[in-house]
Parts: sequence; C-alpha cells; structure tokens
Amino acid sequence: MIFQSILVEKNEEGIKKETLEMPDCFADLNLDQTIEAITAGRQEYDLKPFFYNALNDIDTIKYRHEIFRDLENETLFEGIRAFAQEMRTVRSHLSLIDKLYYKFHKEGWFLETVSMYCDAVNCLLHDLTPLDLKSRGLSAFREYLTDYANSSLFTVLLEETKKLKAALSEVKYCLLIKGSRVKVRKYESEIDFRPEVEKTFEKFKQGAVKNYRVEFRTDAGMNHVEAQALDFVAKLYPDVFLSLDNYFTKNGHFLDEAIGVFDREIQFYIAYLGYVATFKRGGLKFCYPQMTTQDKEVYDDEGFDVALAYKLLAERSSVVCNDFYLKDKERIFVVSGPNQGGKTTFARTFGQLHYLAALGCPVPGREARLFLFDRIFTHFEKEESIHNLRGKLQDDMVRIHHILSQGTSNSIIIMNEIFTSTTLQDAVSLGKKILEKIMRLDLLCVCVTFIEEWASLSEKTVSMVSTVVPDNPVLRTYKIVRRPADGLSYAISIAEKYRLTYDSLKERIKS
Repeated sequence: MIFQSILVEKNEEGIKKETLEMPDCFADLNLDQTIEAITAGRQEYDLKPFFYNALNDIDTIKYRHEIFRDLENETLFEGIRAFAQEMRTVRSHLSLIDKLYYKFHKEGWFLETVSMYCDAVNCLLHDLTPLDLKSRGLSAFREYLTDYANSSLFTVLLEETKKLKAALSEVKYCLLIKGSRVKVRKYESEIDFRPEVEKTFEKFKQGAVKNYRVEFRTDAGMNHVEAQALDFVAKLYPDVFLSLDNYFTKNGHFLDEAIGVFDREIQFYIAYLGYVATFKRGGLKFCYPQMTTQDKEVYDDEGFDVALAYKLLAERSSVVCNDFYLKDKERIFVVSGPNQGGKTTFARTFGQLHYLAALGCPVPGREARLFLFDRIFTHFEKEESIHNLRGKLQDDMVRIHHILSQGTSNSIIIMNEIFTSTTLQDAVSLGKKILEKIMRLDLLCVCVTFIEEWASLSEKTVSMVSTVVPDNPVLRTYKIVRRPADGLSYAISIAEKYRLTYDSLKERIKS
C-alpha cells in the first residue's frame, strides 16, 4: 500500500517544505484576503501553507485539475465532505480523551472514537468504489483505501472493536442507593415495575401535564461518584474491562498516517471549491487554465479580481469582468486612464490569475491561457517610512532595483503608479529606462501609470485604457480595453460636459 499525497503525484516532484510566511506579493494583490476567506472555518487543517507554495511544473498542475474536476461530481464531493466531518469528530474526541481524568472513562471514549474512525473509512470506501474517477490522485487514494480496508491491520482492529463493544453492551448492573451509601452489584433479572406503575396511574391522566422527570446529562463529564461506581462495575466484570484496558494500550496509534494526510490535504480542494461556489451563484465563471512555459501568449476572457468580487457579492453589488491577451512579442500591459477607473484592479487581477493558476486551481474567467512563472514581483505605492530615511523617489528606485536584480525571463512584475513623487519629465525618463530593462529581460509585466508615453515604447508594450460612460465622463465603466492611450480626449469630454472648452467659454462670456 503506497499513497503519498493528493497534492502532488510523486514525492520527487517536490512536496515543498511548508512555510508559514506569505509570499511578498500577497498583500499588494490582496491574495492575503482571498486565502483568509478560503480557509475560514478550517483553521484545524492549517491549510494556508498549501496556498503559499506555487507549483513549478505543469504536470502537477494538471494532476490537481483532474482532482478538482472529479470533485465537481456532487456524490463524490458529499461523500468526502461527510468523511471529513466524521474525521473532525474523531480528532475532537481524541483531544477530549487527553483531558479526561478517570481511566475507564478515557478508555470508553477511546473505543467509541476508534469505532467512529472504522465507520468513516468503510463509508468513504463505499462511496468511492462505484464512481468513475478520472483523476490520478483520487484513483490512487481509492486503491490505497481499498487495500487498507482489506488489510489485516484494519480488519483486526474493526473486529476487535465490534467484539469489545458487544461485550460491554452485555454489562448490566444495579445501583442500590441508600442515604450516602451506594452499592453496585450485577443485574439479576429483577422485575421492571415501571410498566406496572404507568399502567396503574394511566387512569388518572388528564390531558397534557408537566413532566417532572429528571433528564440525565449525556455530556463527556464524569464526577468522582460515577467514576467510583464504574470502578465497582469493572470489578464485577474483570475480563471485559481487562480487554478494554488492553485494547486502549494496544491501539494507541490506530489512525493511519496516509488517511490522516488525505483528510488534511483534500481540504485544499474542498475549501477552494466552496469559495468558487460563492462566485458561481453570482453568475461569474471559473475555468481550468491552459498553462504554458514555452511562450508568453497569455489571455483570459471575463476575468475579475477575486478579493474585490467577494466583497461586492456580499454587498449584492455587480462585478465587472475584463478580458486581456498578449500575442507574438507583446510582453507589457501599460494601463492608463482616469483615476478610480479600475486600473489597479486590472493589475491585481492579472497577478491573482497567474498565482491561483500556479496552485493548480480553477481561475476566474470563461477561458484562459496563462504563464507558469518562477516569481511574481509587485511594486505598489507605499507611505514613506521613518525607519529607512528614504524619500518616496529614492524608495521607488531602491525597490525597483531590488526587483530587477532578482527577476528572470520567467518572472512577472506588476507595478502600480510608480514615480508619482517626481516631475513628469523625470518620471518619463526613469520609467522608460526601467521598462527597457524589463523588455531586455523579456518578462511579463503590468504597469499602471498616468504616463501615456510608455504605452508606445516598442512592439512589446500594449496600451490598455480604463473607460468612462461616453455621455457622462464622470462615471466609470471599470472596463479596461485594449486601445491607444487617449487621456486628452477624456479631458476634453469632461470640459465639454461642463461647458469649459474654449468655444463654450467664449459663448458664455458673450451671453
């Protein structure tokens, strides 16, 4: 029986060492918010490290795509979710057992926990067996689970559990309470007078009456009186309780390691699909992107910023989708247009799409082809820090230099409004040199800027413009379209709306 992981097919393909540190790009791309929303309510699984490690080979991405597609089968999804819930209860019980004080109390809870684990394994196998699984990962796990369920290790555990529960169910005893004294003895087939008492008083019953019976607590607690009574019961049935004692000692490590790994790792898929379902209910599309490392012709139709869309859907607001594509030698999107028009959101969308795709996850959009990067670098405007004693321009230059010194032809750079603290002439000159360096590196880039000259630097740059409502330029459409930068026409349209053009002013002055 060999099963390593539901996240990667082979160990040598690189099960990366889990890290608790977010990638540097997360905050700028709002991916920290996205991962927080995906993993909410699943803290016990510690899923965030799975989202902090992007994959570096396409076959492993396809491996995860296959599993996601299989899990779109509602029967499979519900079966695994039910298994996860049972395993969650098993872990909860094990945690409780560690806190219990009385010996037989601990051992009784342990027996019930193992029984629940065995039922969970068998139910999952029952659910998986008839399904036509297409993914390598789930098919391999089903094969492992079948072998495990049929192994002597599990069958002996299951048989011992059933046998011991049956023996304990035969334990019957009487409690004789007199004042502060409690006597425990075996049940000797004494007559149960309850039916006779109920029959005698039945004739006095007049409609619904208040129930004065005391409900016994069924929580996990046991007080010292109950524990001592149980000790007396154990002395009455020494063989059964000796078996329980031996069972507890023998099966301390009953949880199969591979099943435990699966239980945690499958939550990566369950959690993400649950997150995606929120968007699909809102009419938004997700797809399995085609990944490439050979060329940089990328595109996405009807993509959107997942972090922003998640908030908008919660507010019952509409979400604007955008398309993009790069072809041939094109590498750099230069995004310009009016403020608050969706330019930064477009840049974040580009970064989010590539990162989620590198996790092997479905991405926003109707259809997508994306590049498998080595690193994503982001440069978003930050407030000046008193700790480094640098001005904004110097800080921009230091940060950009750091990015360019580490970037490769397989990297992605996302820059948002750089050089806003200097003169236009200096910004144009500095930005041109940086973009020329990026073009020499031949990497993918999104540059959000107010400097339109950068959009036409070479055949590698593509102009994208945020648009406004034609009849009312003050209103943004949040659509980013591929066209030459035309900031002047936007200014003219505003001037025309408020009758501030030269001709309008002359006419107004005359009147």
